[in-house]
Amino acid sequence: MVSAAFAFLMLSGFLFAAVNGTMADVNEALFQSMEQSIELALSLAGILLFWTGVMKTAEGAGIVKALANTVQPLLGRLFPEIPDGHPVFGYIASNMAANFFGLGNAATPIGLKTMRELKKLNGDQDTASRSMVTFLALNTAAVTLIPTTVIAISLKHGASNPTDIILPALFATVMSAFFAILLDRYYAHKRIR
Repeated sequence: MVSAAFAFLMLSGFLFAAVNGTMADVNEALFQSMEQSIELALSLAGILLFWTGVMKTAEGAGIVKALANTVQPLLGRLFPEIPDGHPVFGYIASNMAANFFGLGNAATPIGLKTMRELKKLNGDQDTASRSMVTFLALNTAAVTLIPTTVIAISLKHGASNPTDIILPALFATVMSAFFAILLDRYYAHKRIR
């Protein structure tokens, strides 16, 4: 269905450009966007590779295990399906820390690693476990202290005080995380019944 809608939008756009005589503009925009998408993909690939390497190094050095043991009491209540002392708690904490400091690109590979580990705990089933759903809710509604991307964009466009966004962003993300956990608990208990 989505493919048909996308094909219809593309064809109608090309048809509209041909009728209005703006096909040259469409071609120019098309090639510019292709170039920008390749640049974006390469820059994201570099960031993902870097943070995946950092995570592997931290895992090998025992930092992830130590972090897992530190946050186990708090996260154990949110993720009751995960056995005590499991290294996935370290991945969850690392993901939350990366999101907290506005490092969304760093949180992505850590989040993917976390989901892989949670899937293993779920017996490699195709259906998401309660812990996977809870992690997805927390990751999506992550508490963010420093929204680095928004600050960088504000600086790029000449904002006089780009850090004005910090307190409203913190409040909004705390509220979103609170309601994400609330809704997750509600639906988890509803599923059990």
